[in-house]
Amino acid sequence: MIRVLIADDEPMIRAGVRSVLSTDPGIAVVAEAGDGHEAVEQVRRHRPDVAVLDIRMPGTNGIEAAAEIRRTVPGTGVVMLTTFGEDDYILQALGGGAAGFLIKSGEPEELIAGVRAVAGGAAYLSPKVAARVVAHLSATGAGALAGRRAAARERVRTLTARERDVLAFLGGGLSNGQIARRLHLVEGTVKAHVSSILARLGVDNRAAAAVVAHEAGVVGPAEPPAER
Repeated sequence: MIRVLIADDEPMIRAGVRSVLSTDPGIAVVAEAGDGHEAVEQVRRHRPDVAVLDIRMPGTNGIEAAAEIRRTVPGTGVVMLTTFGEDDYILQALGGGAAGFLIKSGEPEELIAGVRAVAGGAAYLSPKVAARVVAHLSATGAGALAGRRAAARERVRTLTARERDVLAFLGGGLSNGQIARRLHLVEGTVKAHVSSILARLGVDNRAAAAVVAHEAGVVGPAEPPAER
């Protein structure tokens, strides 16, 4: 059973997220919070597998809460809920260790897929989020989109052939176990490859590596729903 905390300052949003997650018998919502400070306290108390956080909340926001959760309860993965126009916040959250990013207006299936992916140790970027992150990076002084893609491809070329295979599936939202099955490897070997990939790409977490994979155009197919 995947244990989840939901944090959003709008009760209706929390109710909606809870309702969607309740359709999956393998997921249980164990706590809710109305702001980032309460979210951190509830995570410390309940130790959920995944914390689903609104990116903008009063007081302690989702980005600050995510960083504190990752610092104090590293066993809890963080999924950020965002809206269009919050690209700067998404980039900050990437640096804070969040592993999943979903658009509030996205499909309900994406929320379940994101929670399951992060609970399994993977990164999950909603396709809409990934596209906006790449586009935003290209428009904020980091060079044209073509330049970003070329730079990403150069970074990917520093990887070994096997590491590129792993990165492609990582970008598709697969966990280490799922990647191991796809590539017929031992899960520990995949974990070692992921650590090497993060170091070679100069990024701090799987979600940031997934952005590079999307920029470079090397994203592999997602895990079929039947393999949940």
